[in-house]
Amino acid sequence: MVDVTIIGAGITGSLIAHCLSRYDLKVLVVEKESDVAEGATGANSAMVHSGHDPKPGTLKCRYNLLGNRMYPDLCRELQVRYVPIGAYVAATSQEEEKKLDTLISQCIERNVPYEVLNGDEARKNEPNLSDSVSKVLSLPTTGIIVPWEVTIAAMEEAMLNGTELKLDYEVKSIEKKEDHFLINGEIKTKVIVNCAGAHCDEITGMLRPSPYRVEAKKGEYFVLDHLDGSFVKHVIYPIPTEKGKGVLAVPTVHGNVLLGPNSEFTPDVEDDSTGEGLDFIRSEVAKTVKNIPFHKLIHTFAGLRPHIDLNDFYIQEDDLIEGFIHVAGIESPGLTSAPAIAKDVCENMILPKFKEAKARENYIRRKPFIDMKEMSDEEKEELIRKDPDFGKLICRCEQISMGQIRDVINRKCGARTLKGVKMRCRPGMGRCQGSFCEPDVTNILMEELHKDVKEIRLDRPGSNICAALAKEDL
Repeated sequence: MVDVTIIGAGITGSLIAHCLSRYDLKVLVVEKESDVAEGATGANSAMVHSGHDPKPGTLKCRYNLLGNRMYPDLCRELQVRYVPIGAYVAATSQEEEKKLDTLISQCIERNVPYEVLNGDEARKNEPNLSDSVSKVLSLPTTGIIVPWEVTIAAMEEAMLNGTELKLDYEVKSIEKKEDHFLINGEIKTKVIVNCAGAHCDEITGMLRPSPYRVEAKKGEYFVLDHLDGSFVKHVIYPIPTEKGKGVLAVPTVHGNVLLGPNSEFTPDVEDDSTGEGLDFIRSEVAKTVKNIPFHKLIHTFAGLRPHIDLNDFYIQEDDLIEGFIHVAGIESPGLTSAPAIAKDVCENMILPKFKEAKARENYIRRKPFIDMKEMSDEEKEELIRKDPDFGKLICRCEQISMGQIRDVINRKCGARTLKGVKMRCRPGMGRCQGSFCEPDVTNILMEELHKDVKEIRLDRPGSNICAALAKEDL
């Protein structure tokens, strides 16, 4: 019998598992995709919002503020990257300045640190701010992370401490028994936590009519090549609208810049294609920044946000089914809110059901990913002496060695697909987008996983690398 089963291995589900792994509970995470962080977690703006924007009195507002304050310690604990880069919210007209004043009032009420600059003052720090920007709200507690890095690290550490992860596992049925749930006729569990993102209402519908309906909001992005602070140093926001925070310019921890997203409802919760929205992003981002180096474009992508018709997060134990906990509607600022949501769900909804649970003794901490670019020459030489594979360069764009790739495959929550390797140590993330290194990464996966080339996937089930190459040849 499992104590707690978490459905969905995005950042929120993974952080809940991480919280629970501190106790002697039997925890299982099931995920229908081939890796963690495959949904909204893997395709967003990668920002830790300050909390200046959410509507007062909402769960989004509450968890945003708490999560923002938790991230520095969380990332230090998990040994992943967090950069307090700061943000500028840019007004370009008198009407927008009035809206900016409302955000300033909310900063005061919420104790969010801020500063107000006029356009000329702001352009001294950000020369590529548009000439039409007249007033800026500076938010120094805005940060940037790598969302899948946090998710993978949280799940890895949870697994080191006894959590079980089932990938490629789709939940097709749930039955409520007298003292437990039965998932797919085979998993007995006392508690279910529904973190299924865009499929939360489907999971709930297996037990009762869902009290909410999920609608997918698509957001598309441009990715610019490494710019190393030469374009923008802060996150640049426009004035938010009813559709969301608007089209942003976001530096990443690796020196790239994201431009996006748009925000459009789509009837297909699996549709992550890009298209007409990219033209909208080009025109909108030009309202707040200039001299955009589109010639440095290396990639586009889209993410789907699980919006629910209640217009807020839905986080509570079901009022009809004891032991079934909803964590639904986790759209922006869901990434920022995730640590606070996880803490609240664990401490106030799950652990009270297991009062006999004790803190786990000899808790195991994960080791950080090996990042050779952050090492001194002496450290690199010592590493290569111990294992020559760290001296064999596989990805020229991102300077990734064979040893690093082998390491991320052979960890708990290790890579099983080409995308999984890419998320953990970045081969294929650079200028050539894997054109040169992908065959070598495929060979390493085959060797480490003892699989034939036909069994190696790009990402999700059915994405066989051979089939993909054959389709390209056609």
